[in-house]
Amino acid sequence: DDSIGATMATLSFDELASDYDAIVKPKEAFEQKYKKKLPVVFGPITDKNVEQVKTLNRSIFPVKYNDKFYTDVQKSAEHTQLAYYSTDILVGAICCRVEEGGKRLYIMTIGVLAPYRSCGIGTELLEQGLKQVEADSHIEEVYLHVQTSNVEAINFYKRFGFTIKDTIKNYYKRIDPPDCHVLVKPFPREAK
Repeated sequence: DDSIGATMATLSFDELASDYDAIVKPKEAFEQKYKKKLPVVFGPITDKNVEQVKTLNRSIFPVKYNDKFYTDVQKSAEHTQLAYYSTDILVGAICCRVEEGGKRLYIMTIGVLAPYRSCGIGTELLEQGLKQVEADSHIEEVYLHVQTSNVEAINFYKRFGFTIKDTIKNYYKRIDPPDCHVLVKPFPREAK
């Protein structure tokens, strides 16, 4: 029915992602099952679409990111990817920041709007990000923070070779539990 697709395309980001709590606070681990793999195209973050990314992140995550977050993302634009469905509907993003003189990449956020989850988009975003790291001979490690209770996310990253390196108590200020794991994936480079 064509009217269903047309209706979904006109919903706001807030309407599409109203159930983000299910991902932020999963009840238990479960095996990932795709609804249907959706075709997406990737694009960079720019001055023209940064407001869309802000709206996307407000819809997905339980925290509001400040302007410095978006400044950092734009400075590391080559490592930030936006996922578009039907070439113009922003449905997900991976936002990264290059640190330590270009030797580390911090995945600040990776998220997909609720109706588009379990369609392979998060996997494609992370794969795109890791391909960029492979091509960048300076980056030696990728890392990120995951809430300790988010077993689904931890298992997702482990599938890509990330391991838990550390646990930080009271990392998060406004979500429970407040603790996070630091997950890392090394990219050993040959000495020059």
